[in-house]
Amino acid sequence: MWIRGNGGKCHILISMQILGVRIDEVTKQQSLEKAREFLYSDKSHKIFTPNPEMLVDARRDPSFGAVLNDSDLNLCDGFGLWLATGRRAERITGVDFMLDLCALAEKESKSVYLLGSWSDDVVKKTAQVLQEKFPYLKIVGFHSGINVTIEQCNNKTILKYSQDENESLIYDIITKAPDIMFVAFGHLKQEKWIAQNLRDLPSVKIAMGVGGAFDFISGNVKRAPKWMRKIGLEWVWRLVREPKRIGRIWKATVLFICFFLREKFL
Repeated sequence: MWIRGNGGKCHILISMQILGVRIDEVTKQQSLEKAREFLYSDKSHKIFTPNPEMLVDARRDPSFGAVLNDSDLNLCDGFGLWLATGRRAERITGVDFMLDLCALAEKESKSVYLLGSWSDDVVKKTAQVLQEKFPYLKIVGFHSGINVTIEQCNNKTILKYSQDENESLIYDIITKAPDIMFVAFGHLKQEKWIAQNLRDLPSVKIAMGVGGAFDFISGNVKRAPKWMRKIGLEWVWRLVREPKRIGRIWKATVLFICFFLREKFL
């Protein structure tokens, strides 16, 4: 059981550890209720969506695992991870929960900021689609992001980016004063960037890493059919359409299964 205090109030969530990373056993409805509490809190909160690939990377990079475990809500993303939890945690994909949060923000008159994708066209189109889908949603700003690279040092992944560019980005977010910030830098980069910079963004009550959500929402990348997502074959769809992802898919399927079985039975 995981207990985290928040402004004098205790949030109690039941969770489990998979490859050393906390996965919260929550339904989508419970997650949205928690998110609503976050929005009316006097603190900033991090929402991450661990999936099998992220857990393999966290196993190799303990500092990444520490960032994931310091989140305020870890949702179970990925069919394989859902099975690994014994189906005790509801599977909630990042793109779907992002849309749910936008609906919540519209209902509660809260504002959002879109950051990432490294494409002006993609992030602008994402804002347009969201505005059409949620007419009363307050999108106070969007930014395609700064150049973020990673460097390996003693099994630790270190983010590299221009401090001047980052300060300019932080200033823009501060002046727009969003309640929710969606960060789409890709996993590991987005979680570590949030962990490093959220303290400098006083208005942001929820910062969420959303991976490729902007690509899906904007239509830049087509999602797998719903029936394939439902039975856990989305990886096949992605592999056929993007063969260069073979390394990432190997990590999320074969390596994850091997590490999970070793941890469970050895």
